[in-house]
Amino acid sequence: MIRNSLLALLSKHHTADVEELSMLEEFRNFVGANAQCFERTLAIGHVTASGWVVSEEGDKVLLMHHRKLNRWFQPGGHCDGDPNVLAVARKEVEEETGLLNCKVGPGGIFDVDIHLIPANSKEAAHYHYDVRFLFKANATTELVINAESRDLRWIPLAEVKNYNDSESIMRMVCKTIS
Repeated sequence: MIRNSLLALLSKHHTADVEELSMLEEFRNFVGANAQCFERTLAIGHVTASGWVVSEEGDKVLLMHHRKLNRWFQPGGHCDGDPNVLAVARKEVEEETGLLNCKVGPGGIFDVDIHLIPANSKEAAHYHYDVRFLFKANATTELVINAESRDLRWIPLAEVKNYNDSESIMRMVCKTIS
């Protein structure tokens, strides 16, 4: 079963955050119940993967201004059938930022989040079951903006709330600081 590798990663992920713990249980149930969880054609929702890219010094995070959603987020995207969520996260970081030499942080999954994607002209509202991995990168490396974003910026951790103060983003900031 192609879902086994993700289920194994999810079973190893531990969090002290009550909200994330609830999402982790819901995430496991979703993956266990939906053989097509990696396909965006699963209308109720699907697994996505993203990278929380932190500077080598640990004082900044790389955020992109998402063109469609008009908000600042970490790079990430759809699995499109690929069950290797770490590889998907790495691919998305590379495609959306131009960073080709990111190092994967220790410890497997960094964070999980389930969030509603609003309806648009192409699809109904649905959920993204996002698996997040920590990456480290040199903040002086030239960034490459692609068609999915309006901007890319290294943001000091203390200023992230000025770009996106959502519970999800701030939870990752707190994990980075601690």
